[in-house]
Amino acid sequence: MTGPFPGRRLRHARWQTVLAVAAIAAAVTLPVILVGVGGGVAAHELHDLEDSGYQIVVSAAGLHGLEDAHADAAKILGVPGVAAAAPILGVSVDIFNASGNASALLAEGVVPYQFAPTLGPTESGLFPIPLPLGDPNDTVHYANGTYAGPATNDILLSSTYASRHDVPLGSTVRLSPSSNASLAVAFNVTGFFGTPFSLVQPAGAYAALLPLSDLQVLTGYASGPGTVVPDAADTIEIVVTPSASTDPSTLAAIAGEVHALLPSYTVTTLQQEAQQLAAADGVLTGFYLALSSVGLGVGLLFLALVLVRRVERDRRSIGIRRALGLPRRTIALGIVADGVVLAAAGGAAGVASGIVVVRALGAWASPTVREAAQLAVFSPGFLIELVAGVVALAAAASLAAARAAGRVDLLEALR
Repeated sequence: MTGPFPGRRLRHARWQTVLAVAAIAAAVTLPVILVGVGGGVAAHELHDLEDSGYQIVVSAAGLHGLEDAHADAAKILGVPGVAAAAPILGVSVDIFNASGNASALLAEGVVPYQFAPTLGPTESGLFPIPLPLGDPNDTVHYANGTYAGPATNDILLSSTYASRHDVPLGSTVRLSPSSNASLAVAFNVTGFFGTPFSLVQPAGAYAALLPLSDLQVLTGYASGPGTVVPDAADTIEIVVTPSASTDPSTLAAIAGEVHALLPSYTVTTLQQEAQQLAAADGVLTGFYLALSSVGLGVGLLFLALVLVRRVERDRRSIGIRRALGLPRRTIALGIVADGVVLAAAGGAAGVASGIVVVRALGAWASPTVREAAQLAVFSPGFLIELVAGVVALAAAASLAAARAAGRVDLLEALR
């Protein structure tokens, strides 16, 4: 045999070897990218769940599916062990700055006093506490569901929007439920906040916080004629007392009481969400590997064909070594060793190219892709296991060439 990388005189064989290594590298690159990015995003979301200030979430099917959010939150506050219940409504609106320029904005309506405790240790440092949004309990404008009280029309803007559009503290911006400026309502800028990355709201997004009742009236989700979902919210985030937050049984009991109060909605604990996220990440990792197995199978088949073709080309050399007394097992081990070396080279190249591709996406791709790529995590353990698995499969695939070498007829090879 000529070794894993043939010399200069065997140019055709050398190109076959390069292509075999490239095929293995391409097959390894795909799972490195998919598992690295997918696992990184899942790990980030899991960290956010674990770092959140709330422990229980009430949600509903459909768009802004929670009805009577103010009243529901008041009911939840009556459950023993509940410290805060924060209804949250998120709606995409248009914002007009002083120059009249319109931009898309993710607006979140909150009850200021209840929302602040839901911020985890990391997020709380990004917001001015207490939130300067006027009525802390959002009861004046809400007025027991009539929405007849005076609106505060205060707003907190993300620092990204404020800096890019030169919006100073104390200035006025206008929000509209659509691009129609005639529907816009003036809001007073009373503060700014920074926004960390999440799947729903990437870092650097144009975002705002305003009183829940103000956003409901602006977007048509208050109570009254023609309202699809009266007093609507997306979720109610529940904070329990410190003693209850560390006791799984107490936390489960509180969640059960909340569900008894609101049987039409889904009530989950963050622990359940974390378990679901971890399970989903495991399923996705399995899917990524299964998807990659197609390319890996093609690469290993090509590697086996290259080694078999090399055996056919080196029949005379194999015959001479056999005639000199070299055992068949030694020759077979040499062929398998060649396959292992080629697979290891391809695996290493695939790992390197996968990391380079992800880093390039993190630097030059679109904003959404860039944010996801920057969260990629390349676990050394996974990468080692991936390359080791490819090498083991390559050793098995090389047995086809080893058997072909064992079937070489000695007399015919030396003729």
